[in-house]
Amino acid sequence: MNLTKLLFTMVVLFFSFILFQGCAADRAQTKVNKTMFQSVPVEKAKILQKGKNAQSCAICSMNLPKFYKTNHVASTKDGIKQYCSLHCLVHDNEINKTDLSNVKVVDADTLEFIDAMKAYYVVGSSQPGTMSRTSKYAFKTKEQAEAFAKKYGGKVMKFYDAYDVAIKDFTKRR
Repeated sequence: MNLTKLLFTMVVLFFSFILFQGCAADRAQTKVNKTMFQSVPVEKAKILQKGKNAQSCAICSMNLPKFYKTNHVASTKDGIKQYCSLHCLVHDNEINKTDLSNVKVVDADTLEFIDAMKAYYVVGSSQPGTMSRTSKYAFKTKEQAEAFAKKYGGKVMKFYDAYDVAIKDFTKRR
């Protein structure tokens, strides 16, 4: 191989290596920055249920901080249960026939638990749903919900209307 070909090959290999490293770094950075909308850092999630699996949904075992903005909690005869989504709460109430009371939901803005019966849900936004194709995010005030709906789409409704939408996840399958 003559010197020119050798130099050309080395230059091509060098730039290929640099290009590959840059692409790999871009992919790694994208992975680091790409956080799911529903997620919060573990230290910001309030876990209200007890036990060795407290960080997991009472129905599907999904990680509660990972899906925190759609978390719900309810009191049962056995104590507090925490759910990753309205979908799982509906499953426990309708399918498992668990008697639920004092239902609370995470306010997607403040990350505080609020009374689900007083919350305003945005159903069907462009933000991803949890355990459902139809997203359901809750807010303490109607103004918060309307601002979210204006930005991401969806319809503002109260708890029982959002609950009825969640029930359809189960009736469509049959």
